[in-house]
Amino acid sequence: MDNIGFIGLGIMGAPMARHLLDAGYTVVASTHRSKPPADLVAKGLKTVSGHHAVARAADIIITMVPDTPEVADVLFGDNGVASGLTGGKLVIDMSSISPIETKVFARKINDLGCDYLDAPVSGGEVGAKAASLTIMVGGEEKAFERARPVLEKMGKNITLVGPNGIGQTTKVANQIVVALTIEAVAEALVFASKAGADPAKVRQALMGGLAASRILEVHGERMIKRSFAPGFRIELHQKDLNLALEGAKALGVSLPNTSTTQQLFNSCAANDGAKEDHSALIRALERMAGHGLGE
Repeated sequence: MDNIGFIGLGIMGAPMARHLLDAGYTVVASTHRSKPPADLVAKGLKTVSGHHAVARAADIIITMVPDTPEVADVLFGDNGVASGLTGGKLVIDMSSISPIETKVFARKINDLGCDYLDAPVSGGEVGAKAASLTIMVGGEEKAFERARPVLEKMGKNITLVGPNGIGQTTKVANQIVVALTIEAVAEALVFASKAGADPAKVRQALMGGLAASRILEVHGERMIKRSFAPGFRIELHQKDLNLALEGAKALGVSLPNTSTTQQLFNSCAANDGAKEDHSALIRALERMAGHGLGE
């Protein structure tokens, strides 16, 4: 089995690495910024000092960090992954970042004689813990086939969607759909509640018809129960929609509803909600309506 380097043991990364350890992989992490979670160390996680040391110790290096600048720093910063690579290794970036920069990163890693996959995920903390993530992969087929057994320990719906950068493009498309669906569910529940309906019963009724969706099921319940502890933070969804809007500008594509939804996220962030779950987007609509669910 390949040794796996894992950089980014946060809300998503820690359970993903845990599944690899449970599957019998040797997993190596860095103590560059903070100590890895104690439960992972107890399961056998090995630690080294610096991202370059992770690259030296591993055959496959996975990165799972918040944004494009962090990926650039992890890969190409001082003592970054690139400085520890030797020919034949595989780098898999599972972060959600710029498709354009992803192509640049891939070329740099390829020039070192190594393969590169962009493999962003969807499913949030729940999917990470359940090993049921959707994984959208960009890269060469031979690299994908090498990575598949590893990815299968972390996700269920795993698709090679195209060359480098297309995995990230697919993730941006996913985030557009998720954001706009959250907004639609929030509008519907605020409308129904202000009209005098019980939003919980409205949600229950809608789950039996064409409006049914995973967003209505999970995030609709969060909205009704006011359960906004983050599975996926508003500030991260803002980042993803920025990628969508920047890409749309470059492509000459209009994304009017994405723009509107981003403004609602911006309103939430401006009202101290940046670190709440993205289902808390409903707060922006409630403020505009002068009405909260259940009032």
